[in-house]
Amino acid sequence: MRARAVLALAAVLVAGSPASASAAEVRGRVLFGGQPPPAKKTPVTIDQYVCGNEKDAEDLVVSPSREVKNVVVWIHNPPAAAAAAAAAPAPVQMDQKVCVFAPRVVLVPAGGTVEFLNSDRLLHNLHSRSTSNPSFNRTQPKGRNIPIKFATPEFIRMDCDLHSWMRGWVVVTGHPFYAITDARGQFQLPSLPAGEYTLKTWHETLGETTRTITVADPSASVTIELKPK
Repeated sequence: MRARAVLALAAVLVAGSPASASAAEVRGRVLFGGQPPPAKKTPVTIDQYVCGNEKDAEDLVVSPSREVKNVVVWIHNPPAAAAAAAAAPAPVQMDQKVCVFAPRVVLVPAGGTVEFLNSDRLLHNLHSRSTSNPSFNRTQPKGRNIPIKFATPEFIRMDCDLHSWMRGWVVVTGHPFYAITDARGQFQLPSLPAGEYTLKTWHETLGETTRTITVADPSASVTIELKPK
């Protein structure tokens, strides 16, 4: 489902280091356009002794204040000097816990590793729906750590074929200017030189949006409103 976005930009003064005179942070939050949708439940059809009888549907999580969780926000045209950290990044972890992927969405830099865990006392599997990175489909008993290295930027859906409601996302990034919204819909991007940038958002249910923002010293505040089309 595609989405429309309305962005309100406002410069705000923040305390910072001397570097803030030439660089600006982008902070903001993502809101759902309209009344928050009613919470949904997903029935559990197997292994109820571990998984329970139903799960909260996590494909669209909206707070009573309309804040949207798990929206990926990034700069599409980062500064020319932007690059991944030279040192090898620490592995990112995604667990299979009480029959859900936790967290549901993770960011990993290109060349980095995701450690897939299984904290449940039953068998899961990891099935990636990737195109730019090699696909994999591996069984995972309790306690096994399966590290997977991702080389190419891509949004990758993860499924457990044994438990059809389980879904997660691995977002492989090409530069540091990515963030995921928290339960309050908030995000923060690293400091950017002042200028004009293309800001993009992605959400598994609300789709992708693209807007132009102007970043000015010392900081910018962005409010993004997503509405299903």
